[in-house]
Amino acid sequence: MFHVLIAGLTLAAIHWSRPRMQPVRTVTVPAPLPAKAGVKLWLSTADRRLRLARQPDIETGGQQGVPADVVIHVDIHKTYQSIVGFGAALTDSSAWLLQNRMNGPQRNALLQELFGPPPNLNLTMTRLTIGASDFSLKQYTLDDLPAGEVDPSLRYFNVASSLHDVIPTVREAMAIDPQLRIIASPWSAPAWMKTSANLIGGGLLEQYESTYADYLVKYVDTYRAYGIPIFALTLQNEPGFIPVTYPGMALPASTQARIIARYLGPALASRKAKTRILAWDHNWDEREQPLSLLADPDAARYIDGVAWHCYRGSPNAQNQVHRAFPGKDTYITECSGGDWASSKHGELLWFARNLLLAGLRDWARGVVYWNLALDEHYGPHFGGCGSCKGLVVIDSRTGEVSRNDEYYAFAHFSRFVLPGAVRVRSSTVETDIAIADVAFQNAHDGSVVLVLVNSSRDARRVSVRQDETRFQYTMPPQSVATFVWNQAQISSPWTTRVRRWSKRHPLRLP
Repeated sequence: MFHVLIAGLTLAAIHWSRPRMQPVRTVTVPAPLPAKAGVKLWLSTADRRLRLARQPDIETGGQQGVPADVVIHVDIHKTYQSIVGFGAALTDSSAWLLQNRMNGPQRNALLQELFGPPPNLNLTMTRLTIGASDFSLKQYTLDDLPAGEVDPSLRYFNVASSLHDVIPTVREAMAIDPQLRIIASPWSAPAWMKTSANLIGGGLLEQYESTYADYLVKYVDTYRAYGIPIFALTLQNEPGFIPVTYPGMALPASTQARIIARYLGPALASRKAKTRILAWDHNWDEREQPLSLLADPDAARYIDGVAWHCYRGSPNAQNQVHRAFPGKDTYITECSGGDWASSKHGELLWFARNLLLAGLRDWARGVVYWNLALDEHYGPHFGGCGSCKGLVVIDSRTGEVSRNDEYYAFAHFSRFVLPGAVRVRSSTVETDIAIADVAFQNAHDGSVVLVLVNSSRDARRVSVRQDETRFQYTMPPQSVATFVWNQAQISSPWTTRVRRWSKRHPLRLP
């Protein structure tokens, strides 16, 4: 605004130096946006009374003398990781429901809502299973053979099981978001590669380690031929857990390191289109496994980051691994809600605070939920979790959609923190464990996004400060709030004075 004032004075001086008989016209300098338009707010409450409900804009600078329970400082000059996005897995079950229990208009509307840009949910990531998981309708891999037969050259490799449900659904999602980031994970190698000769249990035979790497590369190449680029691969879903009711496989860190260093890493590195390798793909409570993988120099040079699950431990493990290897990325690739005892009062607060907010504060560049969609019976599924929930529920009779708490927890981030945003410093002056915070700045417009969670059963008055931007808000009990503002559009005392001066002294231009 200062340069506008100087320019105005210069133009006025030019006018005054000219003969008075020349015609003039009066131009009023546009005033900056009023402070009332500064801070936008969306709110959800654990009692489900409010679900991502737009609230009245917050006026900046008001009620600064009122004592606050918590003072939060946002510093956009201190930056951390950039954000790739948020998403949920298009499991076989989710894709089957979308293709077989919804009609075309219903499916199109839901996919637009999930993957479309704001004000849609704006999911920009998803996860696919390479072969069957517990959320499939049957057991299979991409190279199944009769017992006793083997296929080292992968002549019988095929993706026939995905042609009717998964591949069409992914392509429809990519028509909405062509930049969709896809992470792919196998639950088991083909039975003929395993010590158990079965999709359930066992480990990978050493003689087939190079073949297994070829199997994963063939998957990447085949999906690319269908117009589906794979953003990242993991070698094995939950390699430290051997399920007894659905496909799984033990894959120790030493074996993973050998496969990556000798086979998978060089094969993917030779391709022009980059597919990243993410290590681990299991829980927070065993950080020694990814640490040992990243400590192997031959494997580490091909590893882009670490994938984490939420079921045991805490996201602080991400921070510990990041400190040891700051050049490697962090992603949360699986976390599911469900109708279990700990969720009887809802899961909004846990997912917003313990998964998303805490995971992002501990360096996650992306967070991917487990099933995108399940039916009213928590399925269909093949073994495994009998009460897991999707982000949404698709009624298997009517195709109607309902949205779970996790949907709204993700929405508080995915709708506002856009790909390319960076996390920025946010810190509290008064220690109040009821209030948790994380802040970002979007790259496309400079807007600042602050997400707060109040876990207390009491309201909390919060004061927020970011450079010249100051505002207060009383967080309702057990609530999640997303605040968005753009400092360039918020009036400071100086811009207010200039605005008043410009109204009294309109510029006179020749």
